Amino acid sequence: MYNEAIINDTKEMVREKLLNEGTGHDWYHIERVWKTAVTLAEKEKANRFIVELAALLHDLIDDKLVANKDEAVQEVMYWLEGVGVTSKDSERILEIIETISFRGGHSKKLNTLEAQIVQDADRLDAIGAIGIARCFAYAGSKGDPLFDPKLSVREKMTEEEYRKGKSNAVHHFYEKLLKLKDLMNTGAAREMAEERHAFMEDYLTRFFNEWEGH
Repeated sequence: MYNEAIINDTKEMVREKLLNEGTGHDWYHIERVWKTAVTLAEKEKANRFIVELAALLHDLIDDKLVANKDEAVQEVMYWLEGVGVTSKDSERILEIIETISFRGGHSKKLNTLEAQIVQDADRLDAIGAIGIARCFAYAGSKGDPLFDPKLSVREKMTEEEYRKGKSNAVHHFYEKLLKLKDLMNTGAAREMAEERHAFMEDYLTRFFNEWEGH
């Protein structure tokens, strides 16, 4: 059953936790993902309550933001129980947020439409104009440069380079962002992704032209 009070309480809790987060995974990212997920849920006729809660909570267990993922999962479980979400719905929500990440979702099959929608909404926020801004914000937060011409950006980073932390913002486009359009699960998300993907390609063309002084 849809419960607006639970949604609103969860929004306030997540907002308080992530408002000043500086890697591009802040409250405003969560809010955009939530809004997009609602749009997709309506178009795809999914369970909106599950979609909204999973979208709001999806980054609270992300290892980019938490030191101990197991503890973070427990905190999410306690929160859901405390606001009155049923154990069945809690299990569905936790399954979604544990499997939708690029690394997690890249290899794991998503078993529900709701999981596909939340993953699509999260990936849509990683591409287009805002995706570009978030990419550079995240690189800056990690101390990575804008671009390193010594690395081959048009090929996947080797595992050795990845382990040594040799990354840069522009490389991340080729490592991840330009792949996301073809990884969308739903038809509604694929339509939204086309324009955002094209914008990134145009941006990279201009970036390399300006890098060469043109």
